[in-house]
Amino acid sequence: MTEHVTEKDVRAIAEYCRIGLADSEIPQMAADLNAIIDELAPITEYDLDGVEPTFHPIGDLSNVMREDVEGTSFTQEEALSNAPKQQDGSFLIPSILGGGEA
Repeated sequence: MTEHVTEKDVRAIAEYCRIGLADSEIPQMAADLNAIIDELAPITEYDLDGVEPTFHPIGDLSNVMREDVEGTSFTQEEALSNAPKQQDGSFLIPSILGGGEA
């Protein structure tokens, strides 16, 4: 097996990705990554001359969102009509940080 990734590389990658690896896990992770890279080696043997690179699997798809169009909306009274609690024209919700009662 070729060493594509060293233990030093694994430590740098883990630090960059903020993955906590114990010192005892580093050698196995390096071996696993090298095995994965070796398994992918046959991909480099494909004849790709004349094949245009693609950056999105669906082609020229640029935006799948609809246009933002203004429409009718609720009045403040309608929006608050089913609220269990309200205060000063706003929804009153329990505090998630504590220190307040709703």
